[in-house]
Amino acid sequence: MLTAEDKKLVQQVWSKVQGCQEEVGAEALERMFCAHPPTKTYFPHFDLSKGSAQIRAHGKKVAAALGTAVKNIDNMSQALSELSNLHAYNLRVDPVNFKILAQSLQVVLAVHMGKDYTPEVHAAVDKFLSAVAAVLSEKYR
Repeated sequence: MLTAEDKKLVQQVWSKVQGCQEEVGAEALERMFCAHPPTKTYFPHFDLSKGSAQIRAHGKKVAAALGTAVKNIDNMSQALSELSNLHAYNLRVDPVNFKILAQSLQVVLAVHMGKDYTPEVHAAVDKFLSAVAAVLSEKYR
């Protein structure tokens, strides 16, 4: 469960991401594809080369969805319901991939934020991304 302090830290982090959503999202996807090649199977129609327009566009979508979750941090289940339906019923993405992407995103955020990505920030973002993954996995049950 996210505390008030966790929510504040997540919102602060996300305010820093606002100007570079596409870059952060694309880097997280590229890292995920590199570190976990089986995740590529969900993107057979994508040019998966570094910096491709398709990865950048999807990275922007991922970051925008996370932005929606941040804005609706107290009601993520409702805010991400359509996205949960899409992944569960249409795309049939294995829910473990949400956690893999969260780990990749954590690394990207740490690289971009440097010393500002404190252990407290890391813990808050980890709890937030775990909550997002849980919401996206709700429809699988």
